[in-house]
Amino acid sequence: MSTHVLICDDSSLARKQLAKALPMDWDIDIEYAQNGQEALDIIDKKKIDFLFLDLNMPIKDGYQTLEALQWVNHTPQVLVVSGDVQPLAVQRVKELGAVEFHKKPILVDAMRETLLSLGWMSENEEVSDFATASRNSVVDDFSFSECLQEVSNVAMGKAASVLADMLNVFVKLPVPTVNILEVSELQMTLGYGAKDNQYSAVSQGFVGTGVAFEALLIFNDTSFSDIAKLLNVSGEIDTDTEVELLMEVSSVLVGPFIDALGKQLNIDFSFGHPALLGQHVKMANLIDQKRAKWKRTLTVELVYELENYNVSCDLLLLFTEESVPVLASLLSYLVED
Repeated sequence: MSTHVLICDDSSLARKQLAKALPMDWDIDIEYAQNGQEALDIIDKKKIDFLFLDLNMPIKDGYQTLEALQWVNHTPQVLVVSGDVQPLAVQRVKELGAVEFHKKPILVDAMRETLLSLGWMSENEEVSDFATASRNSVVDDFSFSECLQEVSNVAMGKAASVLADMLNVFVKLPVPTVNILEVSELQMTLGYGAKDNQYSAVSQGFVGTGVAFEALLIFNDTSFSDIAKLLNVSGEIDTDTEVELLMEVSSVLVGPFIDALGKQLNIDFSFGHPALLGQHVKMANLIDQKRAKWKRTLTVELVYELENYNVSCDLLLLFTEESVPVLASLLSYLVED
């Protein structure tokens, strides 16, 4: 009889990648869930032996799902599969009951070794036709935005881990958002709160293999006092000190993110020097500076927040229109069998 496996991830691309990474000689029947609540509903109705669980999901994330599973009868064993590789994330999921953590992107050989070591499978199992069919039932139709969102998710996790190590904090990660926007739509899409809030931002350009984009790291000015504390900066925080803090955090977040993104796309990005885009200005002023250069842009937005601190910043990647078909070609390998 096949073992019952549930893959829970908000990205259909990630679900397919994981299903394809599971050993073909493992006799399993696979089902799929798009968020933690959907997974819990499935587990409530039928026996699931093993759950592969993502962390960053809407509706109910991986942490909330693990907490809820503690009150469920016949709880499946859980292996977390996530791009969030912060040591504290790994520690937390194991404290909540996960038996193991596996980082994205999935490596087939490493996954097999993990499953064998956990005793979830044995060598050379006899695989039923039904189990083979369940592997192929995941949707194969993926949008360009979904592919870019998934590689951004993995890169975001790598950058967060570097920041967490440097500041000794836990970084709360969102689901990346991908949109193709007119620059006039950008400010509304960002959804910033009070109109009177002021922001400071650093800009840096990147180019490689036909892909060109600008990375903007935007801070609400209320973040500066906590950033200074975390970086052990004492005394008065003047404008020069703020610029130094901006540049330091920017280098820690943007550099590892671009490095991880480039490795997934097989691109070595060259880059310009980071520059101060604006300081203590309204969001409209920051966006207005982009209007002359950008008309329509592919935008990836990631919001980083530090747990227990009043620190929140947006990392925006603004790709040129000409980069979109090149990116689409580079990302196409993700959906190949």
